[in-house]
Amino acid sequence: MNDTVQTTAVRPTLEVRHLIKHFAVRQDVFASLLREPLKVHAVDDVSFTVGREETFGLVGESGSGKSTIGKLIARLIEPTGGTMLLDGEDWLALRGAALRRARRNVQMIFQNPYASLDPRWTVESIVAEPLSTHKVVPRGDVHGRVAELLRAVGLEPSHAQRFPHQFSGGQRQRIGLARALALNPRLLIADEPVSALDVSVQAQILNLIQDIQERYHLSLLFISHDLSVVKYVCDRVAVMYLGRVVEVAGTRALFRRPLHPYTQALLAAIPEPTTKRRRIFAAIEGEIPSPIHPPSGCRFHPRCARARALCALETPEFRELAPGHWAACHYAEA
Repeated sequence: MNDTVQTTAVRPTLEVRHLIKHFAVRQDVFASLLREPLKVHAVDDVSFTVGREETFGLVGESGSGKSTIGKLIARLIEPTGGTMLLDGEDWLALRGAALRRARRNVQMIFQNPYASLDPRWTVESIVAEPLSTHKVVPRGDVHGRVAELLRAVGLEPSHAQRFPHQFSGGQRQRIGLARALALNPRLLIADEPVSALDVSVQAQILNLIQDIQERYHLSLLFISHDLSVVKYVCDRVAVMYLGRVVEVAGTRALFRRPLHPYTQALLAAIPEPTTKRRRIFAAIEGEIPSPIHPPSGCRFHPRCARARALCALETPEFRELAPGHWAACHYAEA
């Protein structure tokens, strides 16, 4: 992917360059002797930037690699290749004590609020843990800081002595957000933060995340499979398919005029209130290919109604087809 994608005059909070993550597939000894080791191509040559105080969305089907990217950026797993810069510093070069100090700058909200909180700990212990680990406030001030964080996410300080099972899903996600904010991060990664919540609660959490981002001047990487949520939250969006980014644009431009056939098909699948607004795009046919044996050329070509012979032979260049609007398709202008 072209390194010039979305460069800005102001240095972005995060720069991801040619990021790769392959997972080895366990095989029996006999099979491993007969052929090359198998690997899952979870992320293959992904590049993008997240600007200061920007909300950048990663969207795609399950298995597209978007959650893996979130874990790579948070350094929960290590990449196979590529580089990442956080405020211009080589994020992947940090090790040991330097990495532990720098971890406070990148925090994550997880998808499942029922699994991401330790059921044996009180809310105060959960929110106070990063404060104690990183020693960002004196020990005597931890209780007051926890109360401040709970108020910031719409909970009462009296909730600090309760346990996670005493809260609803939306309240648990607020606790997770308070924990993520404890260290005053520069970048917040939200991995499907509302997908496990009731529809009636989703808008409340999305509004809270936006308010928190503005109040604390955060950059936000928002990961989701739901385009309607992405449209509501994000400034710019990257669309992923089978480990690669196929289109990047400002949210308004992406929804008004998608250029890649995969993006067009995703938008066509969004329910419209009236038939007059329904998009005339080809639906996606077939199953998503195996990430162990991804297709040659354009990875979307086996499911693309517009595919031609070239699509199976050559990987399309990631091109800027309109100001700030990039797509990886041989026939995007057709």
